[in-house]
Amino acid sequence: MTLDIVDRRILRELQRDGTLSQTALAERVGASAASCWRRVRALEAAGVLGQTVRLVNAGAVGMDVNVICQVRLKNHLPATTASFEAVLDERPEILECFAVSGEWDYMLRVVAVSIAAYEDFLRSVLLAADAVGAAASIFVLSTRKATTALPV
Repeated sequence: MTLDIVDRRILRELQRDGTLSQTALAERVGASAASCWRRVRALEAAGVLGQTVRLVNAGAVGMDVNVICQVRLKNHLPATTASFEAVLDERPEILECFAVSGEWDYMLRVVAVSIAAYEDFLRSVLLAADAVGAAASIFVLSTRKATTALPV
């Protein structure tokens, strides 16, 4: 899909506020409500726009521990990778996972209510997984920048 200037305006505005009505969105991007609605639907159909969600403040719900966890698998056989990725899918405290190059195989972002809760997750879930050979934890002291908005 080729994005024109109005499509890009729509994307910027929806990344700022996903709750905008079609009328308010149309006013902000300089298009008619009907045209804006058609464009949003086309962006959704093309896979440019995903689901609409509300972001929750982790601290406000007691998830004060934020950890970057590096994981190395025991081997790179397809069954090992599939086994590890099944763990990812079943654990809600793993918010993000990146397969990476270099010394480690994966980088996870994990949240927990306490360091003790993270330690329990690390020992009883992550290190107990047959696929995992090693893990290292980096505790986030503070967040300087966090965004979900892409520079479109």
